[in-house]
Amino acid sequence: MPQRDQYPPWVGLVYIFNLIVGTGALTLPAAFAGAGWLFSTFLLIFLAFVSFVTVTFVIESMACANATIQWRRIQSHKIDESEVPLDTDSETDNTSEETAILRVNRRYRYYNVNTKVELGEIAALYLNKFGHMLFFVSLCVYLFGDLAIYTAASGKTLVNLSCKNDSDTEDFNLKCWKSYDLTKMDVYRIFVTIFALLVGPFTYFNVQKTKYLQFFTISIRWFAFLVMVTLASIRLITYGQQGYPNMINLREVPALAGSSVYSFMCHHSLPGLIAPISDKQQITKKVSFDFFLICSFYLLLCVTGSFAFEKLDVLYSLNFIYTDDSSLLMKIIGFFLAAFPLFPMSTSFPIIAITLQSNLKNFMLDQTIDRRNFFVNRLVFPTLAVVPPVVVALCTHNLKRLVEITGTYAGVIVQYVVPAILVLYARRHCIKDFGSSNHRYASPFKHFSWFLFIIVWSIICIIFVTVDFIINGV
Repeated sequence: MPQRDQYPPWVGLVYIFNLIVGTGALTLPAAFAGAGWLFSTFLLIFLAFVSFVTVTFVIESMACANATIQWRRIQSHKIDESEVPLDTDSETDNTSEETAILRVNRRYRYYNVNTKVELGEIAALYLNKFGHMLFFVSLCVYLFGDLAIYTAASGKTLVNLSCKNDSDTEDFNLKCWKSYDLTKMDVYRIFVTIFALLVGPFTYFNVQKTKYLQFFTISIRWFAFLVMVTLASIRLITYGQQGYPNMINLREVPALAGSSVYSFMCHHSLPGLIAPISDKQQITKKVSFDFFLICSFYLLLCVTGSFAFEKLDVLYSLNFIYTDDSSLLMKIIGFFLAAFPLFPMSTSFPIIAITLQSNLKNFMLDQTIDRRNFFVNRLVFPTLAVVPPVVVALCTHNLKRLVEITGTYAGVIVQYVVPAILVLYARRHCIKDFGSSNHRYASPFKHFSWFLFIIVWSIICIIFVTVDFIINGV
């Protein structure tokens, strides 16, 4: 059924913008400065482009999946061909010679993105069992890593807010307070446990993010980001250049690649965001404008931070923690900026955990068993979704490594490999059924060389990070 709850295009683009620009962006400035400001600028633009290419693959795959589903319903005599709804947006497009020829074949109208078809459903339509399994495993690993990053980032944020400030915020062997024999690592594990106990239980219920809660967290996030850019700019104007990053440092490229892939991730949620858009004319161009704004914002955030601070924390917001000689206003602002990641992470953690357990159920259980076994459904799978990421966070506070692993291994597969493979098989299937895969939602990157480019780049990313792990150790 077509999506009923619709919103105008600008709302959909705002949702996509907010989905991409999350707390993952806080790991970018340190990775940007580490890899060298000049090289990082070009690499960030390049990675934004690669991510946009695979977004167009997802949109095309959605349209092909809608067409395939409609065609199979007609073939099975569940509906008559005349009952297939027109893609009304496409009828208002400027008619070209190509679309005029295609519209002679009325199957052209089957291509639409009005009905939400999740990536898992698309994978089930076009891929074999191995490909379907690869998709679910990759998505589950990515969501697992996402939860571990959120938990570790929350614990680290609380440690840096409560412990005595030190010049090296990454040294967790130092005492947290002089009067107590507790190291930062001890306190970090205490806070991780508290976070898990407070937020984790929501995973055992059918919690949904309300519109007002979403608007609240979005407002907090954007106010914080704008304040960080403003303060870094003021710092540059007042004190001059404090940071002196290299122009290029290849040893730190894996960290930047992992952070960038993680920071541009939206592909697994695109169907739910695009389907409700009321007017989908030139949707690809509109999304490209979104990516242009996001890339520009990331560059502004990274460049100001790289040159304003002598040393950048892996979690950028921690650079704004107040000092003893700060004014009251700056202490309040510093505390807010350091603490603000706790708000979106606390509200997103249950939602991501619920998404993870749903995918685990789909991958591991038969649906009839899932529905009737309360113990498995309500206790086992929520526990599987929450406990392992918390255990990982208890073992390490190294956000840099967690982001590299999540972004480069699972993230590369979910963001690059899966969309490329899905669109390749979707095109072949649609050519077989409809005689052509050309339609208004087709990606502009149609040539087979674009598929090869994405696959080769994915392999390069994985090799780069693996070599870095071998040389420097995990």
